[in-house]
Amino acid sequence: MFGFVLVIVGLAFFMEGLERALFSLGNIMASQLTAPAFLGLALTDTAALQDWRSYGLVYCFAFTLGFTTTVAEPALIAGALKANQASGGFIDTWGLRITVAIGVAVGVSIGAFRIITGTPLHYYIIPGYCLVLIQTWFAPRLIVALAYDSGGVTTSTVTVPLVTALGLRLSNQIPGRNPVFDGFWLIAFASLFPIMTGMSYTQLTES
Repeated sequence: MFGFVLVIVGLAFFMEGLERALFSLGNIMASQLTAPAFLGLALTDTAALQDWRSYGLVYCFAFTLGFTTTVAEPALIAGALKANQASGGFIDTWGLRITVAIGVAVGVSIGAFRIITGTPLHYYIIPGYCLVLIQTWFAPRLIVALAYDSGGVTTSTVTVPLVTALGLRLSNQIPGRNPVFDGFWLIAFASLFPIMTGMSYTQLTES
């Protein structure tokens, strides 16, 4: 009973720390990055605000944010170490971390592009999961569960607050976007693409 109380208290402090630190940091970064003045756009220039070519810095930032937060994700570090031990060294710890981080970076960049362009979500998600199913058929059995799990561990304590803040701010900034729908779906991209890169990594290293 005492241990359960300690866990609850620890979780409460942890969530408060996230609220005061990472969420605030994410909001500051996202609001500054998507400010029309930073992008060299005028608030009254609706056409430029809706033109995906005006947001090159956003795509670069989204890629960098996805990569760095994933490399620093504690859940992924722990999972990569366990995978290295369980596979007898076949799965390299840093190799897996970098591969998954690239997947998240690409996913967040494409998700930001989707928010800006306003294209339907299913244009990306359905083909993405079809590709995942095809990869699953050909990938080594050793990596399938780990690759699927990589999509979950990347949406943890470090990645989610910052990526979510970027999605919400970006969808608030673009005229005609819905923060509830467009903003939160950025996490779906951060979960999908690591599965692809995780299986691709072992397919390449095995060949």
